[in-house]
Amino acid sequence: MADIQTAPKFLFGRTVATPNALNQIPNDEILTALGRHVRGDWGTLETEDWQTNDRALVEGNRLLSAYDSKQGIRFWIITEWDRSVTTVLLPKDY
Repeated sequence: MADIQTAPKFLFGRTVATPNALNQIPNDEILTALGRHVRGDWGTLETEDWQTNDRALVEGNRLLSAYDSKQGIRFWIITEWDRSVTTVLLPKDY
């Protein structure tokens, strides 16, 4: 897991969220997760998915992080390959 003090590893462009994510995940938890995401802390992903994201930083591919809210609701953060948009969503919104 990345240190919270680590500098951002990329710019994530415009940030958007699905209505489901906004209704079910508290804003402070979304902001915390966004901070983790931009610093390369990909959350609760398997080791192989962490490695895929680490390669994507270099190769310019899409980034996906997964987190669980304090209420146990799983949510994702996806940054597009061109870093133009980052979306907060629930898996069922995908």
